[in-house]
Amino acid sequence: MNRSNSGANLPTLRSHNAALVLDLLRVAGERGISRLELAERTGLTPQAVSKITARLRAEGLATDAGHRASTGGKPRTVLRLVPDAGYAVGMHLDRDELTVVLVDLAGAVAASRTAPLDFGAPADEVVAAAAYAVTAVRGGGAQPVDPPVLGVGVAVPGPLDHRGGVLHRVTGFPQWDGYPLRDALAARTGLPVVVDKDTNAAALGLALRAAGAGDFAYLHLGTGLGAGLVLGGGLHRGARTGAGEFGHQTVQLDGPTCSCGGRGCIEALCLAAVARGDVAEAARVLGTGAANLVGLLDIDRVMLGGRTVAADPDAYVRGVRAVIDERARLGGIDAPVPVSAAGGGDRPVAEGAAQLVLAPLFGRVAGADAGGADGGAALVP
Repeated sequence: MNRSNSGANLPTLRSHNAALVLDLLRVAGERGISRLELAERTGLTPQAVSKITARLRAEGLATDAGHRASTGGKPRTVLRLVPDAGYAVGMHLDRDELTVVLVDLAGAVAASRTAPLDFGAPADEVVAAAAYAVTAVRGGGAQPVDPPVLGVGVAVPGPLDHRGGVLHRVTGFPQWDGYPLRDALAARTGLPVVVDKDTNAAALGLALRAAGAGDFAYLHLGTGLGAGLVLGGGLHRGARTGAGEFGHQTVQLDGPTCSCGGRGCIEALCLAAVARGDVAEAARVLGTGAANLVGLLDIDRVMLGGRTVAADPDAYVRGVRAVIDERARLGGIDAPVPVSAAGGGDRPVAEGAAQLVLAPLFGRVAGADAGGADGGAALVP
């Protein structure tokens, strides 16, 4: 397999069937999976599976993992994924901090870096810092490596155009409106780049890790407030890829002015409570927005994340759950929607950004610039 500094070329992954097989290898982990099991789970013929696995092995993506006893005949050869056959860089460009991770095909973080960032600086300076971080993290593991990097996933505050990789009027930073971040960073790094909202990236990563989580909302409270939505088995971006601007729902008509220009936005009220140290009030406000979302979408669970939540996760989970439970009680609902903390501070955003690159290779989501009319990306069970 080509392990050059440019983006890795994996022709096998253009095949949908090969992606299904590769995903089953990924899920099986070190234990591996036999060709017979691959055929049974994919519905492919044994001959088709043999051809696909032969190509995967030839390209260094799969290897033998020993043998397993058979119910009859000779023991079955077990195959497993080769995690270091490819990597993705995941990056979270927050308003004041840059977090970047190098993630292998199995989703394990091989290296990570965090550095201060002024998102209000000139765009060229921000892109230069991001490109430097990509270079640094590729050589920042325990052992010096020159890994085959498939691309860079970048998570930033919204709103933005996911398909074109162009930022819109990021709340508090209107100077980014219309900036082609994807193309600018691709030119700097020489790698394919995917851009999405920070909340979408985190929701994607969580959905891939928590199989069977159903429809859920990931609410991210950090330097801002937003939501990532997984609905109907897919990451919901909306027709203009702008869904999830959760923080800018008005909950107080005569409330304080928000940085978006509106008044009484949940983000403004929540961050004001955080600034004065009133965690209980911040959680109550967040819970009010979460309860509205639950009522509108009838989702299965709410997950909370971001550095502000990470500073006191129990208080935020308790406060949000109390509001949702009360709303459910008033509506005569016996089983309120569960609330939990995602954990990890802002790191799930960077790791989810890496999955913007990796997940399509395993047939788990639509391609970076694909998606249906609603801008969604299907998560395949």
